[in-house]
Amino acid sequence: MSSMGTLAFDEYGRPFIIIKDQDKKTRLSGIDALKSHIMAAKAVASTLRTSLGPNGLDKMMVDRDGEVTVTNDGATILSLMDVDHQIAKLMVELSKSQDDEIGDGTTGVVAAGPWIHPIRISDGYDQAARIAIEQLDKIAETLPCDPNNTEPLIETAMTTLGSKIINRCHRQMAEIAVNAILTVADMERKDVDFELIKMEGKVGGKLEDTQLIKGVIVDKEFSHPQMPKVLKDVKIAILTCPFEPPKPKTKHKLDVTSVEDYKALQKYEKEKFEEMIQQVKSNGANLAICQWGFDDEANHLLLQNELPAVRWVGGPEIELIAIATGGRIVPRFCELTAEKLGTAGVVKEISFGTTKDHMLVIQECKNTRAVTIFIRGGNKMIIEEAKRALHDALCVIRNLVKDNRVVYGGGASEIACALAVNEAADKCPSLEQYAMRSFADALEVIPMALAENSGLNPIQTMTEVRARQVKESNSFLGIDCLHNNTNDMKQQHVVETLIGKKQQISLATQVVKMILKIDDIRAPGESED
Repeated sequence: MSSMGTLAFDEYGRPFIIIKDQDKKTRLSGIDALKSHIMAAKAVASTLRTSLGPNGLDKMMVDRDGEVTVTNDGATILSLMDVDHQIAKLMVELSKSQDDEIGDGTTGVVAAGPWIHPIRISDGYDQAARIAIEQLDKIAETLPCDPNNTEPLIETAMTTLGSKIINRCHRQMAEIAVNAILTVADMERKDVDFELIKMEGKVGGKLEDTQLIKGVIVDKEFSHPQMPKVLKDVKIAILTCPFEPPKPKTKHKLDVTSVEDYKALQKYEKEKFEEMIQQVKSNGANLAICQWGFDDEANHLLLQNELPAVRWVGGPEIELIAIATGGRIVPRFCELTAEKLGTAGVVKEISFGTTKDHMLVIQECKNTRAVTIFIRGGNKMIIEEAKRALHDALCVIRNLVKDNRVVYGGGASEIACALAVNEAADKCPSLEQYAMRSFADALEVIPMALAENSGLNPIQTMTEVRARQVKESNSFLGIDCLHNNTNDMKQQHVVETLIGKKQQISLATQVVKMILKIDDIRAPGESED
């Protein structure tokens, strides 16, 4: 440590390094750079480790504006972390599609030590990752992905939701996630279009009030409070052009010199707007949904002519409404025809108690594959965390639709892979065996973290489970986090997708290789001396 500086501790006992000539030194190279990278990677990994598993703890993230987010979702924690170290930033960028496992592979690099060349370590990690992925293929089982028997899919989604803030109603949330995916999935092509699934949240009620709506929910209301709240057999005109009298495209000036001129202008605008309303009605539409607004006078004319309308609907919502109702978006008013109208069985405005909040629900649509998950909760923070948890569950079910092979969780698959890698390392005569062993140790960090987070003795629990896996040749044995008196993860229905597990190992290996290959850090504007 003397070559880099002095190791010191702050008032909480956390270590930090005081670098020699800190005001001058803006460059690290060789072994110092490698040590710096590994420490940064370990810091990121240790932050996430306590969030693993059903008993994992949440993190409270506060941004620069004082906005508070409470979550234990790994990707969210990493995206909200304010990191200064270059390697930590690199890991955050690379991990946006992954959760807790990111960085765990890095912790084992320290065991290999600085006396093996980084390229040899990288080769050893490559070999170990290949062996681990082959082992995953061997221990994987096929999960039935049948729309008529959703129980296995629901159990898989419940595993994902078990550690989240919404775990008190994770059965209900899992059912919603599975039904949403099966509604929009093309089972022949094994494809799921996430664009057809929308998540809306509204503060109020409780999490148990969350529901799946076969249709679209828009956070808007009818433009006038006296318009009918329920419409049936609806023909919808979807307009992205302004619902107002046309304006000249060129620069112009209009001189109003008298009251008569002003009244004539007002009359012209009224006549033009009534023409537009009649054009909409003559094409058979009985609801206009507009991306842009219209003034109160126009709103009053719409009410008089019995044409309900919704204004200021955002672009993504407009597209979703068009997909769901089978309508065409009309960019110019003159292009509106009966063929371009969308159809829906029911459009209704719902209100929420005393909060005076209103939302539009479009149901019984032409394209029944479009769905909305409507989330309720006590405050905005819970709703946002529920959205993140449901997104994770939706991704897991989508992966199962694409590839329905699974491995068992609770650290069972990691222990099985670690055993396979250690066995291969024993047969490897070259230096790479040390890197392979450190890779196996890194894999075992996850089950040890699960045991630690569940209040168990991590080393004792890990040793017992590993010994039983070897003795019984049973790769389903993992950490009993929920204290169900069985280590068999198949009995506990703790399931993870094979695709997800392979991606975690591959990404962790890529990050480690990237870190090992960087041996020089230069700050901008630095001289070459």
